[in-house]
Amino acid sequence: MIKVGIVGGTGYTGVELLRLLAPHPHVELTAITSRKEDGMPVADMFPSLRGRVSLAFSTPEKARLTECDVVFFATPHGVAMAQAPALLAAGVKIIDLAADFRLQDPALFEKWYAMPHSCPDILKEAVYGLPEINREAIKRARVIGLPGCYPTSMQLGYAPLLAQGKPMVNEAALIADCKSGVSGAGRKAEVGGLLAEAADNFKAYAVNGHRHLPETIQGLEAIAGRQIGLTFVPHLVPMIRGIHSTLYATILPEARDTDFQALYEHHFRDDFFVDVMPAGSHPETRSVRASNMLRIAVHRPGGGDLLVILVVEDNLVKGAAGQGVQCMNILFGLDETAGLMHIPVMP
Repeated sequence: MIKVGIVGGTGYTGVELLRLLAPHPHVELTAITSRKEDGMPVADMFPSLRGRVSLAFSTPEKARLTECDVVFFATPHGVAMAQAPALLAAGVKIIDLAADFRLQDPALFEKWYAMPHSCPDILKEAVYGLPEINREAIKRARVIGLPGCYPTSMQLGYAPLLAQGKPMVNEAALIADCKSGVSGAGRKAEVGGLLAEAADNFKAYAVNGHRHLPETIQGLEAIAGRQIGLTFVPHLVPMIRGIHSTLYATILPEARDTDFQALYEHHFRDDFFVDVMPAGSHPETRSVRASNMLRIAVHRPGGGDLLVILVVEDNLVKGAAGQGVQCMNILFGLDETAGLMHIPVMP
């Protein structure tokens, strides 16, 4: 059994990790931390876990984190990198759901997250935890920095177009029009997340620059092996979970005869959690709710030169906790789907 610790078990991604890991056939939950809720049984805070999780929250100092095989960080930015050196010295592997180990350039991290990186030496060895792109590197990792929710949808949505060795679309002018549910902002008391503020409303935000932009460009350029240009506009929609990304790319003249549906189906043929839907489909966020599936549909309106890729995922599962469990499975040589075969919740 894999002994698992979770640092920060009271937020949305923390409880999602608990939901996925509690019934996992190869996992023993060993420690769950929360400074504020020290001593409180997990099931008292989250009744959905009654009879499934018997642990109580404890402070990081009292938790048996160094006895774990792997520790997940479902915490604000900056926490994982502060605790990483001690855990790695004890032979513990780290999977971080925050941004501490996403951006490879410490200066870029400091620019976007307003804090210096405390362990750039560890950052150098960190593996970006997008299994469909970095599966082999994840197998050998000690530290995994999980992608953000938006970047997961954008990178997987564009990956087949960029991984062909030569440009098929105008890579200098990619456009991503993305929408997310309110849970993407985390479990915190904030005016923008109040029911009366978020319901019956729709808005764009961070148009001049979102923290997920440099991460996404870094990932897309790694896939392509060359520079790309991306305009990313996120929106907040009045739903709890889910991401819908509409991606645009202009087809180059030399690629006009390409069967893009076949290209996408072939590219993801071995990726269980990426579902390339039949031509003409319009995937809905509810078709992936509470599951680790990501669904893609490829459109070419009017048979013209504009390619439209529709991508949906659950931001708390494939966009966070589920992707973390997927990486853990790969890391420990398990079936990649172990503990993740949940059917989406309908209605």
